[in-house]
Amino acid sequence: MPLSHDQITRFLKSVHPYDALPPETLDDLAKQVEVWEVDEGFPVYELGNTLPGLFVIYEGQVQITDENGAVVSQLGLRNSFGERGLMKDGKAATHAHAHTPSVLMVLPPNVVRGLIDDHDVVAKFFNRTRGDRVSPQSLATSSIDVLMAHNPATCPPSLPVNEAARLMRDRHISSLCVTESDGLLGIATLRDISGKYVADGMPAGTPVSEIMTPNPITLSPSDIGSDVLHVMMERGIGHIPICEGGKLIGIVTQTDLTHYQAVNSAELVRRIAHANSADEMAQVTAEIPQLLVQLVAGGNRHEIVTRLITDIADTATRRLLALAEQKLGPPPVPYLWLACGSQGRQEQTGVSDQDNCLMLDDSVTEGDMAYFTDLAKFVSDGLDTCGYFYCPGDMMATNPRWCQPVRVWRDYFSGWIAKPNPEAQMLASVMFDLRPIGGAFELFEDLQADTLAAANANSIFVAHMISNSLKHTPPLGLLRGFATIRSGEHRNTLDLKHNGVVPVVDLARVYSLQGQLTEANTRARLKAAEAANVLSPSGARDLLDAYDLIAETRLEHQVRLVKSGEKPNNYLPPSALSDFERSHLRDAFVVVKTMQSAVGHGKGMLG
Repeated sequence: MPLSHDQITRFLKSVHPYDALPPETLDDLAKQVEVWEVDEGFPVYELGNTLPGLFVIYEGQVQITDENGAVVSQLGLRNSFGERGLMKDGKAATHAHAHTPSVLMVLPPNVVRGLIDDHDVVAKFFNRTRGDRVSPQSLATSSIDVLMAHNPATCPPSLPVNEAARLMRDRHISSLCVTESDGLLGIATLRDISGKYVADGMPAGTPVSEIMTPNPITLSPSDIGSDVLHVMMERGIGHIPICEGGKLIGIVTQTDLTHYQAVNSAELVRRIAHANSADEMAQVTAEIPQLLVQLVAGGNRHEIVTRLITDIADTATRRLLALAEQKLGPPPVPYLWLACGSQGRQEQTGVSDQDNCLMLDDSVTEGDMAYFTDLAKFVSDGLDTCGYFYCPGDMMATNPRWCQPVRVWRDYFSGWIAKPNPEAQMLASVMFDLRPIGGAFELFEDLQADTLAAANANSIFVAHMISNSLKHTPPLGLLRGFATIRSGEHRNTLDLKHNGVVPVVDLARVYSLQGQLTEANTRARLKAAEAANVLSPSGARDLLDAYDLIAETRLEHQVRLVKSGEKPNNYLPPSALSDFERSHLRDAFVVVKTMQSAVGHGKGMLG
């Protein structure tokens, strides 16, 4: 099927990022495109081949397989492939063959590199890393969308002033936006009520329209904090409605600005460290979603955001341990409280349950156990009050199985390593993420080193752990799509936890086991695995880039939910992503699947 210059140009106009090129550049690009017509089964390229260029599918389907023959992508109309190898060393990083008779456009390597050098939109598209994040924002440079309160309280203009006052009192707010048919007519504040209605002795039943400020100054969600500050200072006002497309969507008050400045991880840690009850701590941890919004909006990388949020959980745990000792008295023997799961890895987000355990000094007696039963209940109940809900799998210190002397813990790990049945694999996966939080840290040091050495020496156990690590797979579907959840409450969404970050967490744990690495954090494990030659530099780079993109997409999704007044979760509808975002996210999943395939075939390192 010979394609004319006009056909090639029209097609490229429908494919990102070429649709953003200037007309003369697109015209020149079309002249340099080579068109391949291939039959079903045609080997477009083999692993290690020098690539003739970047491929774009005009018609048909192409299947991409890794070095072990596992299918990682089945691509269709407008999909491109070959870019990963082209951007690295010009050599194919996968195999590609035509799944059906196909027509392919081939963009020469020098042309692609020229476009990347000359056009930011193309460079951004082919940059599979998140790049350097912007520096943290101040109040003055933060967007209003981050600062404002969503879904502001409203009332009709006919509402009597005394009823408006009761509404403000009951909702603990200082203003009401007066609306009619979704249009903003004015704003009524407590100062308006006291300065006009009360001071002037207006009669009962006076409508709020008589005291409101009509046609108030508004700003848009795209404005920034300095705009709010300047307007408030210049006009002497403390409330600014936020409108978009003529519709009221939020409001910013002086209280919001003060709250924004006060909400930071250090301040939350300080308040929790001085709290005298779990209820007091819960008032602080309730601010974590807003902290998440601010940290992400401030340009902080995902590992910084999750570390700061985890620090709050660590502080709450240690404060609860101290309060427990105040109530129960000093412990009869030394003990160590440890976290596992996301807290153990310092990777908590806006939604986390609790996973923890207790290790007790071997001098503990049966009579001492009642103390630690009470301590575990006090702390776990307190964490639940703070929003760290009970673990559905009962992986908590309140379970007698996970509140034991060190000698029993040694037996646990020895047994799991010697007989790696499915339960042992699951438990070992959880317990290899242990991190001491409070108590006698020395109880864990020798146990961790000895366990890592024994686990690494048992090839059967390592093989079982590798098998266990492959149970969570990236959500890749056919035809360049995603495999979404098929039924239930979260139907047609991607689970960015279990099918997004968890596959990388599992891989990193295997690398850590193979290298006897003591790090618990996933990103730190990947870096340490590279340093220990467990993972090649290129494999580490690819997997870190993929993990960063998946983890940051997860946080950005949670932030969108918080800003819309919903609770954060891990379930992302693909429709919430742009074509650009979908393309990059899917590429990240392909990298993870490729790395899983390599580990599954005994090839932990990628060249």
